Amino acid sequence: MPTKTEEGRTVYVERSGGGAGVAGIIIAIAVLAAVVIAGFYFMSASRNDAVRTDAVTSAASSVANSAEGAARSVGEAANSAGEAVKGEN
Repeated sequence: MPTKTEEGRTVYVERSGGGAGVAGIIIAIAVLAAVVIAGFYFMSASRNDAVRTDAVTSAASSVANSAEGAARSVGEAANSAGEAVKGEN
């Protein structure tokens, strides 16, 4: 857009494209890197939760198996004691 000066001369002012050049590309790369890093973090956290869940499930199963074995041993001991008492009479 031409501008006239006091002397009557015409001056043309050239304006830049609004900052969409190199700075825009650098900002886009930084945002993309942040998204990739955040995605990696959340996927790692999800895997860690799955590993923890598997460990707790395994521990609970082990406790249940131990309790079942202990109950069976107590039952067998009670039966043996009962039969021993019957044999004495």
